[in-house]
Amino acid sequence: MAFIDESSLINLEALEAEVVGIAARLGQHDSGMHSHTKAQLLYAPQGCMTITLEGLHCVLPPTRAAWIPPECRHSVVMERVVDYRSVYFAPHLTQTIANRIQILEVTPLLKALVERMAFWPWDKPAAAMVNTYQLFFEELAQAKESYQALPLPSDRRLQAWLADLHRAPCDVPTLKELGQQLGASSKTISRIFTRQTGMAYQSWRQQWRLQQAIALLATDHQVNDVAYRLGFSSDSAFIAFFKQHTGATPLQYLQPKY
Repeated sequence: MAFIDESSLINLEALEAEVVGIAARLGQHDSGMHSHTKAQLLYAPQGCMTITLEGLHCVLPPTRAAWIPPECRHSVVMERVVDYRSVYFAPHLTQTIANRIQILEVTPLLKALVERMAFWPWDKPAAAMVNTYQLFFEELAQAKESYQALPLPSDRRLQAWLADLHRAPCDVPTLKELGQQLGASSKTISRIFTRQTGMAYQSWRQQWRLQQAIALLATDHQVNDVAYRLGFSSDSAFIAFFKQHTGATPLQYLQPKY
């Protein structure tokens, strides 16, 4: 069976099928940093996942999926119950697909194909897979990319702070507060962020807050709760911030666009 629970142990590399689907319903879970020889499509039709890969951090609400190339190191964190779907593809099937990370908008057809493949038995004959995965690759090529993956600074002076931030992601400090925590000047921190992420710390902080807002909204938190957790002065201030960065209100953002 392709449906698993948190106690299941899977040796993915030992499975010989060209396409391996996994469906699960998981609560608190941290995969740890790892990689696969197969390419992976990662998606949650319900709930939200946080994914870190190749110096990028992003959230995957039900409107987004991640395409992860072979051998790409990544980790996935789930804070609440998540309906998890993952489909792995043998490397020879994905040679014509761009060998890079993609965060994609999920169309109804893409969702339906992932849902079908995630529940395939692991001994499904290869000939019976071809039509479905070829249609999947066609739809994947046409999916729109979402550019909300946030680059993470690699400077060693920031690594302990980043680890703490991942544990308490809503508590992202101002530039002045971060300088006090690290014992470094605001100018030094700004220079590190600009050089290593391509954006000033204030812009980076706003993008981090936006990602946490999406994650909270996708796990059924109310707008007023999200605004409070992220330190906004009012619900209206949070809604204005969210709309400025996404072009949609919090409620509109999580609605399917297709």
